[in-house]
Amino acid sequence: MGQHRNCVRHQKREMLNTKRGLRSLSYIFIFATLFVSGCNIVKKESKTPTLLKTEISTQAFLMSEVDRFASVESMRAFMDLKFEDNSFAQFGSKEVYRSADGEVVVQRPASILLKVKVPVIKTDVAQMTSDGERFRVAILQDGGSGRYKRFVMGSNHADYSKLQRELEGAEGNGEIRQNVNAFANLRPQHFTDAMLVRPIADGNVYTKSTIFQIEEDLNQPRKSPLRIVNRGYYLLDEYVRGAGGELKIERRFWFDRVGGIRLARQQIFNGSGEIESDIVYGREGKLTNGSGFERLPLQIIVTRPQEKYSMRLTYQSPESVTIGRTYPTTAFLLENSWGLEEVDLDRKLQEVNAQSQKPTTTVTRAQ
Repeated sequence: MGQHRNCVRHQKREMLNTKRGLRSLSYIFIFATLFVSGCNIVKKESKTPTLLKTEISTQAFLMSEVDRFASVESMRAFMDLKFEDNSFAQFGSKEVYRSADGEVVVQRPASILLKVKVPVIKTDVAQMTSDGERFRVAILQDGGSGRYKRFVMGSNHADYSKLQRELEGAEGNGEIRQNVNAFANLRPQHFTDAMLVRPIADGNVYTKSTIFQIEEDLNQPRKSPLRIVNRGYYLLDEYVRGAGGELKIERRFWFDRVGGIRLARQQIFNGSGEIESDIVYGREGKLTNGSGFERLPLQIIVTRPQEKYSMRLTYQSPESVTIGRTYPTTAFLLENSWGLEEVDLDRKLQEVNAQSQKPTTTVTRAQ
């Protein structure tokens, strides 16, 4: 009887050992599978953009950087201008004046004088001014035909889209039509906020957030790991209160967080929340020979999505830029000293509106 019990116990121990062995083999198989799979993943070539190291900053510092840019009260500079998309193209001169020399004078709160010159011979192509409320543009050269030489006047905040539609649909008068299409879009005021950043306003609301954006650096070799990168930014959003107390976004500042904190971009919104201006600031450097204006952008790209054009402004000689001088208001009021044919966009818009409001007469034929 005792021998029988011992035999049974021995058989149970053998079965238990067998089960443990099978279980161990199962674990070994699972671990081996995971290990092999892991090795295969390691061997695959990664296409993930390089995540760049980011710096940490406070909202107070970001706001102080905006005010540092805003410390420029006035500026006079000679610049290389690069027109892209529809800039100057609608009056037939895109290929001729795509690149040009420019003289820019800006002064707070919102005054600007811009002279566009033909490279090499330095002859003025166009001059334009804005006092913050109205703009004036003189077309002095048009490639030789003389058909598009005009003196155009208008209001900075006017909407000429209806006037453009009327002119595009009209027959004849093509010279004025081309002229309006060009300069109802291209206004000197578009560049004022880019060069004279408005300071932080006490009554507005500001928020800070972060964003990462995948970018391609065309200056890096094609196979470089830094060709495609994941770059971190701080976003500083500015909100204004509407008449009913609601908040509306007015500006968004992008601060590059790689290798320091740098204001890299400014977006300006209209009342409907659409982007009016998208301004990109290039690498930083020193402007003027004096002190106090280090780490300012040496290149500015202004894009107007609604008007479908952009312009690149690059300082020809950063050390020769004049900052802080006070200019008379007459410097920003262009006069038609050339005797050009004048086009008043506001008056033409009134005429179009009056014409559209006239009652239409319907003739009914008697049966």
